Amino acid sequence: MTKTPDRFERYFRTLADVARVVNSSLETGNVLSAVTEQTTKAVRAKGCTLRLLDRSGKRLLPSAAFGLSKEYFRKGSVELAHSEVDREVLAGKTIQIPNAQNDPRFQYGEAAKKEGIVTVLVTPLMVDGHAIGVMRIYTTTERSFDEASLDFLHAVADISAMAIENARLHQALKTDYEMLASYEHRIFED
Repeated sequence: MTKTPDRFERYFRTLADVARVVNSSLETGNVLSAVTEQTTKAVRAKGCTLRLLDRSGKRLLPSAAFGLSKEYFRKGSVELAHSEVDREVLAGKTIQIPNAQNDPRFQYGEAAKKEGIVTVLVTPLMVDGHAIGVMRIYTTTERSFDEASLDFLHAVADISAMAIENARLHQALKTDYEMLASYEHRIFED
């Protein structure tokens, strides 16, 4: 008979899998999709999303999701001016919302109700002390995440932020290299 892994074993295996995925690809979309799926399954939640700050720093844009309907995920960007929760999270705080359906701090309460979402946990994606986005965990029942679960989710968020930053740096280096190669090509042709 196969033993069902306990929660800590699931968390450890998920962290190892997330690290492997991050290390194997610079394709941000694929990496973040795998992270949201693995995280959802590890904490036995309904779903997980990653939202990144836009260039203006005023909106969180949908970047990856697992377990949620396309309609819910694509409901729009989160306007920071209308989301007290996300402003606090981007300042470095993790927030648990016991019931997002009726919490005025949650921007899309009606959409949460329609999707069957009850509890939402939101934690920042941090790079060098600055938030670049948020990770959200969604459950279908009211739930309180304990310290071990929070530690696990913070670790996943940190790895995700590192993956995003590495992909951005890789893209910038690639662009710089292509510009330099194009410039050198023009010089030697003249």
